[in-house]
Amino acid sequence: MTPPQDAATADLVTGGDGLARPAWAAADPLLREYYDTEWGVPVRGEQGIFERISLEAFQAGLSWATVLRKRPAFREVFHGFAPDAVAAFTEADVKRLLGDARIIRNAAKIRATVTNARATVALRQDGGLDALVWSYRPAVTPAPRALSDVPASSPESVALSKELRRRGFAFVGPTTMFALMEAIGLIDTHLVGSHRRGSSGLWAPDGTPL
Repeated sequence: MTPPQDAATADLVTGGDGLARPAWAAADPLLREYYDTEWGVPVRGEQGIFERISLEAFQAGLSWATVLRKRPAFREVFHGFAPDAVAAFTEADVKRLLGDARIIRNAAKIRATVTNARATVALRQDGGLDALVWSYRPAVTPAPRALSDVPASSPESVALSKELRRRGFAFVGPTTMFALMEAIGLIDTHLVGSHRRGSSGLWAPDGTPL
C-alpha cells in the first residue's frame, strides 16, 4: 500500500531554514542543535559510549533537554567521563555530587555511573565496551514515517541490556539501551522526510545498511 502523500511529514516541522525536523527538535534551539549535529551520528570509543550510557541513565524519567543543559557540569564533575577516573570514585565523592545543584542529584543514578565505570574497565579484558555495544547493530534499521512508528525497544536493545547487566552494569534497561542505540547511530530512527534521515553514513534512507 502506498502511504498517503503527507504521511512522511505528519510529525515533521519545516523550519525557517527550510529543513524538516521532528517537532521535538524544532522549537528549542538547544535540542535543534543537538538533533542537527549529534543525534544519530556514530559514536565509537570506550569513553564516548560510556558518557552516553551515563547520560541516558540520568535522563530516565526526565526530559533530554534537562540533561543537555546540565551536560557541561556532568562532564566537569565526572572528569570528562573517563572510565578510570570515575571508577575510582568513593562514597565521599557520591555525597559530594549529591550536593552539586548543577547536575541531576539522584543517588541511585550517580552510584550507577560509578558502577558502570568499573564494569567498563573490567570489560577491557574481553574486547571492551565499544566492541560489545556495536556488536548489537541490527541487520536493518526502522524507517518510521511518524513518531508513533518509532518503537520503545527492539530485540537488539533487549539483548544488549541483558548482556550489560550480566557484565555488572546498572540502569541499562531495554528502553534506555534503545535510546542509546538511536543516539550513537547504531540505528537510525530519524523520520522519513527529515533532513537527517540517512545521514549517519551507516544507514540508507530506506533502512538498509550502507
